[in-house]
Amino acid sequence: MLITHDTECALSILVELLNTAPQACGSEQLADVPALSAFVVKQAISEIDSLGPADLAAVQALRGRLREVFSADSTEQAAELVNAVVAEAGTTPRLVNHDHHGWHIHYFAPHAAIGRHLAAELGMALAFIVMAGERERLRRCEAPDCARVFVDLSRNRSRRYCDSRTCGNRLHVAAYRARQRSADAAQEASAQETAAPETVPAGT
Repeated sequence: MLITHDTECALSILVELLNTAPQACGSEQLADVPALSAFVVKQAISEIDSLGPADLAAVQALRGRLREVFSADSTEQAAELVNAVVAEAGTTPRLVNHDHHGWHIHYFAPHAAIGRHLAAELGMALAFIVMAGERERLRRCEAPDCARVFVDLSRNRSRRYCDSRTCGNRLHVAAYRARQRSADAAQEASAQETAAPETVPAGT
């Protein structure tokens, strides 16, 4: 799947945003305005002015709506969810060239409130995924105790975990240990069977 650099960056921000939710990581990672400010800096989100409680509430609400796209039952439902988000954001596409990224498109108005900014930018990134028929790339981690999401951009759509170094390795280790326990139990049972004394028939 061909994907532009700015769309890939938007998808990365999308995943990071969704995984700040309590259901993804056990606690609220955007609990206050300073946490939101830190998120903006970490994700290098441009054209953001001062932030306040209203911005925090808007981003938290948007986060829940965007997460619904990952669990949509059909492409039609996903499209409806994305359309609603993008329409409410009031997208205003414009060509920009900043921070050595080259020419790319911003879908939010200049210095828009962060809720509208993210709704436009992340909503359009999701729109491209849905439009390309690649909705199956919007995934939840397959680790049974993990609710984090990710966008599988691998060529063969083979990614299964939010992070192969944590969830992936942890499950592989657990599976290996389970196989070892099973093999050890079978070996012990075989040894006990071999060591059992032979029963001598009565009257011989």
